[in-house]
Amino acid sequence: MPELPEVETVRRGLTPAMEGRRIHHADIRREGLRWPFPPGLAQRLTGARVDRLRRRSKYILADLDTGETMLIHLGMSGRMTVSGLAAAFVPGQFHHDHPAAEKHDHVVLDMEGGARITFNDPRRFGALDLIETATADAHPLLAQIGPEPLGNQFSAAHLAHRLAGRKGPIKSLLLDQRIVAGLGNIYVCEALNRAGIHPERAGGRIGTMRLERLTQEIRDVLSEAIDAGGSSLRDYRQAGGELGYFQHNFRVYDREGSPCPSPACSGVIRRIVQAGRSTYYCPRCQR
Repeated sequence: MPELPEVETVRRGLTPAMEGRRIHHADIRREGLRWPFPPGLAQRLTGARVDRLRRRSKYILADLDTGETMLIHLGMSGRMTVSGLAAAFVPGQFHHDHPAAEKHDHVVLDMEGGARITFNDPRRFGALDLIETATADAHPLLAQIGPEPLGNQFSAAHLAHRLAGRKGPIKSLLLDQRIVAGLGNIYVCEALNRAGIHPERAGGRIGTMRLERLTQEIRDVLSEAIDAGGSSLRDYRQAGGELGYFQHNFRVYDREGSPCPSPACSGVIRRIVQAGRSTYYCPRCQR
């Protein structure tokens, strides 16, 4: 499933084609994905202007001038791609070259100016809904989400407060979207390795200095992944169709049996399973 860097990369790729532009035509090609589409979706989208394109955790939110917000989740295999947008994604420069329709192109938005946004989702675990913009933050999918890890509200003090007294492993706690938004398996493994924290350590037993380092490493690994266009392991593509390449910078994730990349460390990357998910770590570097 795409994590914060992948979703943010897609949002940035969609912005030049969508933000400030009207949806000239909405083509809805099935009744729903993970859940049914809202009634009259095509009619409610057609003619609406996208005033703002933003991200909350792993959701893309398109605020429309109709007072509604289009909420999008890519699910396990969903892709949102742009065609008809000139090279280098320069705002206002469009052409009309669109690829042939594919079997799993479920939602197609033709934008003012000629760009086309295609939501392709072979496994149909993605979602698209319309919610009221004024109360979007109170929507059940968004209301309980914690602070954005790249925002000012995320800090070591926040983590210390939310982890106080918690006996659960720090790896699982960081995946809890109520504690911090948008983190997934890949980047939690990477951040914990950089911070030198064992994934099975109880969250409530991590000291202030180590939480300071962990907070910074979370910010750094997410920022580096966004700069690299995310990580492409299976289905993920950027909005322009390109692969992300942060997977080439993984220190531990999916590297079981490989030597630890830390200087002067003789450790070997291990894999364990926590809450049904693979965790990768170095038993020598991470305590």
